[in-house]
Amino acid sequence: MRYRRRTSRSTKNNTKDTTPAAATKKDSNSLSPELESNLNHIRRTLGNSTDIVIREIPLDEGEKHYMAVVYTDGLADQKIISESIMSAVADIAKSRARENTGYGRPLEAQKVLEEISFISKEIQYITNYKTLFHSLLSGDAIVLVDGLDRGIAAGARGWKDRGVMETSAENVVRGPRESFTEALRTNTALIRRKIKDPHLWIETKQIGRITQTDVVMMYINGIANEKIVGEVRTRLERIDVDSILESGYIEELVQDKTLTPFPTIYNTERPDVVAAELLEGKIAIIVDGTPFVLIVPALFVSFLHAAEDYYQRADISSFLRVLRYLSIFISLLGPSLYVAITTFHHEMLPTRLLFGIAGQREQIPFPAFVEAVLMEMTFEILREAGVRLPKNIGSAISIVGTLVIGQAAVEAGIISPAMVIVVAITAISSFVVPSFNMSIAFRMLRFPLMALAGSFGLFGILVGIIAIILHLCSLRSFGIPYMSPFAPLIPEGQKDSILRLPHWMLMNRPRLINQNNEKRRKDTPPQKSRE
Repeated sequence: MRYRRRTSRSTKNNTKDTTPAAATKKDSNSLSPELESNLNHIRRTLGNSTDIVIREIPLDEGEKHYMAVVYTDGLADQKIISESIMSAVADIAKSRARENTGYGRPLEAQKVLEEISFISKEIQYITNYKTLFHSLLSGDAIVLVDGLDRGIAAGARGWKDRGVMETSAENVVRGPRESFTEALRTNTALIRRKIKDPHLWIETKQIGRITQTDVVMMYINGIANEKIVGEVRTRLERIDVDSILESGYIEELVQDKTLTPFPTIYNTERPDVVAAELLEGKIAIIVDGTPFVLIVPALFVSFLHAAEDYYQRADISSFLRVLRYLSIFISLLGPSLYVAITTFHHEMLPTRLLFGIAGQREQIPFPAFVEAVLMEMTFEILREAGVRLPKNIGSAISIVGTLVIGQAAVEAGIISPAMVIVVAITAISSFVVPSFNMSIAFRMLRFPLMALAGSFGLFGILVGIIAIILHLCSLRSFGIPYMSPFAPLIPEGQKDSILRLPHWMLMNRPRLINQNNEKRRKDTPPQKSRE
C-alpha cells in the first residue's frame, strides 16, 4: 500500500490553507471534517516542527480522500507505529479502496474510524485540538480521517527511560532495592505491584499551562481521610503556573507554611515507603518526569524513620532509632555547646580537660564562636563541592579537602584541635538522619544556635531550643499537627515513634490521619504452635 510520509519541512506542508473553512477553523477549537485543514492547523500550531511526522494513506483509487497518522518522533514507539497502527490503517485502506465505497461521506469515514478503534488496544476519541495536541505531545498516535470531524488517539507511547534501578539516596541493608524512575506509569505500576487492592484509586491532572505535566494523586479509598483527600485535590487545582518540571514545584505550591526550615511534605524514591504510607491513610502525589514522590500529610517523626526500621526485628529497630535521635541532638547542639562551655561555663569541664582545651586555644586569635563558624562554613562548602563534583572524584575531594584543610588550619594556629573534633562528630551525626531535607534543616539551625551560645551561653541555647519546639508545635501539614503523636500526645502513637514495638502490637493506624478504618490488624498476639 502506498502512503505519503510528510514532515513539516516539505513544500506542500508550508503552503497555507486560505479556504473559508480553514479561516473559520482558526477561531474554533473543534476539529474540521476536512483532513487537510486539520493537518495544516497542526503544522501551523507546532511551527512546522521537524519531529512531528505525518503519514497520509489514500482511501480510494483516485487518491481524492486520505487518512492520516500523526505522531511525535522520539515520544512514540516506532515499533508500535509500524507494526500495529500503520499496518491496521493500511489494511483498512486497502479493503475500502477495493470496495470503492465512495469515500467522502461522513458515514463511511465513521466506519473506518470504528474499525481502527477495534484494532488498537488503547484508544481515546478526540474532538478538539486541545485534546489532540496533549495526546500527540504525550507520545500517542493521532488517526484522522477525511470527512469526519473527530479522530482517535491510539496508545503508542514508547520513549526511552532510565529503567528501574537501585535507589541512591535511601539505601538499606535489608529490604527492596528498586526505586522510582522518571516514567509516570512505571511508578504507578511499582506501587500497584505492592498494593493489589481495587480501592487504590488514582486521579490524574495536567498542571502547568505550558508543560501540561501529568500529576497523579494516589490514595486508598476507605482508609484515607476524605477531608484530607479533598484538601489535596483543591490545592492541586488551585495551582496556576507555566511549568511543573519536578515534584519540588508542587511541594512549594501546596505546603501549609513556607517560612520554616522544616519540610512539611515528605518525599521519597522508594515504592515500599510509598506503599506503607498509603496503608497508613496518607496520600501520594506523583509527578511525571521525576523519581521523587511526595507524601502528605507529613509528620516530624516520619522524617526520622527509615524504611529498614520495619524490616528488622523490633529491638534492633528501636536501638537504631534511639541512636538516630541522639545523633540529631549532637548534630544540632554540638558546636553550640562547645562554644557556650568554652566561653562562659568553664566550671562544667573537668580540670584536666579544661587545662588541655585552654592550652590548645592559647595561640588561637579568634573567639570560640568565630572559630566554630569558620569550621562549619568550610565543611558545608566542602560537602556541597563533593555533591556537585563528578561522582568518581567528588567523595575523594571532600574527604581529602577536609583532612588537608583541617590539619593545615590546626598547624597554622587558626583552629584548635578540639574544634576540629567537635565539627567532625557533628558532621558525621548529621549523616545519620534518613531524610536529606530534615538534615538540611538541622544544619541551618546550627548557626543561629551558635550565635546564641556565643552571646548568652547555655541560656541562649535554651531559649533557642524553646523557640524551635514552639515553632514545630505551630506547624501543620494539611491540617494535621506536625509534632503528632508528641503534641498533641497520643499514647497509641508512641508505639511507633521513638521506639518501634513488634508488628503484632501495632494494631491501629495513626488516629489523626485516619478516621475511617483505624484497625490495621486483630488485637491478638501471634499464636505459638503446640507440640
